[in-house]
Amino acid sequence: MVGVRTAARVIGHSRRFRRDKSMADGTPTRGRRGGGGAARRAERTSTKIDHARFITRNIPNYEILTEEALAIIEANADVVLEEIGVAFPENEEALALWRDAGAKVDGDRVHIPKGLARKLCQTAPGSFTQIARNPERNVEIGGRNLVLAPVYGPPFVRDADGRRYATMADFEKFVKLGHMSKWLHHSGGTVCEPTDVPVNKRHYDMLLAHMTLTDKPFMGSVTEPSRARDSVEMCDILFDEGDGKGLNGRTALVSLININSPLTFDSIMMGALDVYAKANQACIISPFIVGGAMAPVSVMGTLTQVLAEVMAGVAFSQLVNPGAPVIFGAFVTSIDMNSGAPTFGTPEAAQITYGAGQLARRMGLPFRSAGSFNGSKLPDAQAAYETANSLNVGLLSGVNFMLHACGWLEGGLVADFEKFVMDADQLGALQKLAAGIQIDEEAQAMDALREVGPGGHFLGCAHTQANFKAAFWKSDLLDYKPFETWVDEGCRDTRTLASARVNKLLGDYVEPALDQAKRAALLAYVAEKKASMPDAFM
Repeated sequence: MVGVRTAARVIGHSRRFRRDKSMADGTPTRGRRGGGGAARRAERTSTKIDHARFITRNIPNYEILTEEALAIIEANADVVLEEIGVAFPENEEALALWRDAGAKVDGDRVHIPKGLARKLCQTAPGSFTQIARNPERNVEIGGRNLVLAPVYGPPFVRDADGRRYATMADFEKFVKLGHMSKWLHHSGGTVCEPTDVPVNKRHYDMLLAHMTLTDKPFMGSVTEPSRARDSVEMCDILFDEGDGKGLNGRTALVSLININSPLTFDSIMMGALDVYAKANQACIISPFIVGGAMAPVSVMGTLTQVLAEVMAGVAFSQLVNPGAPVIFGAFVTSIDMNSGAPTFGTPEAAQITYGAGQLARRMGLPFRSAGSFNGSKLPDAQAAYETANSLNVGLLSGVNFMLHACGWLEGGLVADFEKFVMDADQLGALQKLAAGIQIDEEAQAMDALREVGPGGHFLGCAHTQANFKAAFWKSDLLDYKPFETWVDEGCRDTRTLASARVNKLLGDYVEPALDQAKRAALLAYVAEKKASMPDAFM
């Protein structure tokens, strides 16, 4: 009963405070309404597209490795590059670049002398700007910043009706959801793989969706060097400033270059990297690590391999074009030794991600890792636990570019609409955590402590009234209503609420304005390119 009486006393005091304040300052009381409540309700229900700026951390990174451990990893990575070497199969141009740089080339195996890769990496910038067609959406990648981008690559999608192969219509819905999501700073790339469009033509439709349905930055195609060139040419059209110079050296694309771990750089990915580096477009050099299958089972062994692969990839990008922007990537997961399935949100993956962040900072490079990783088939408790673990590791490890920040399900095979908005909502909590703790006079709240004193409450005090709107992060999705209200509203679980939010966001979506001449030029480019080749589904 004490708790009930206390709550009643607090609520009663708060009501008296509002009544007395209204009478004192001339604002209407409950009995003399002036439309304030209606105005506030209208404001809450009106459509607003609110976009948060990319995160700048005011909290420290978590440093898990000692100086001794870091030195061992760096020394061992040099040994791997020199003694074991890395493979560049079916790529004579790359082998020639390495040979001219002083590496020993034996067949398709490149042995890089100690110190050479690290020296070459020094021309890569520590941070760079990726432009968006709306300059307010430009992002700074590197330093203390964190840019959040959605899921990438799933061939399947899941919604309230179940799991199916993804279509172009699904792709466009995800781009719209990303545009409407406050905490996503980036539109991403292949948010799902539209299987109803020919393989050799779908990149045109995906790029066109990113260019027209949102004004956030986006990623380029890497599935073939010619598609990377198409991506750059379409950006030349979109970002031309009327002088015919196109991008003119500006970076408008960040593209994912996966290394075929262990220690193999396939010609398709390296061909795309070559195109982007020459055009001053950014690439994520990202080992694809499943511990126990594509890397050793130990944390130290995996970090050694990650560092060796990243150094070789970054060094190659600088051989192509010194100064080209590049990101130190690390996609890391472990494996279930019984089933062979990848596992997510594990302690070992966290340790590797923390360590990779330290190695990236020692190289002076932006860092990509983490995401909404999970192995669950549904957006359930397993998905939530594993996702929360992975997202928080990404924040604390110093990640600068987080791909897969929302929508990931089933080990990356599925992009889930409900999971997308669940994750996007939680990204707001990362933003609040990253802001750190204010210590100014207002934050110290000494006036509030003096005003309330022993035995009082803070609901009605001046400090609360001045700060309550921004004091606490507020979910736009989760349910905090009383049990009785929850029952009256149909006992909706989080997935049901998420499905309703998907429909609301898509219903509220408004396409951002685009210069009609640029739209026409993009459509003509795509039509001409598609007409020049037969459909291919392989």
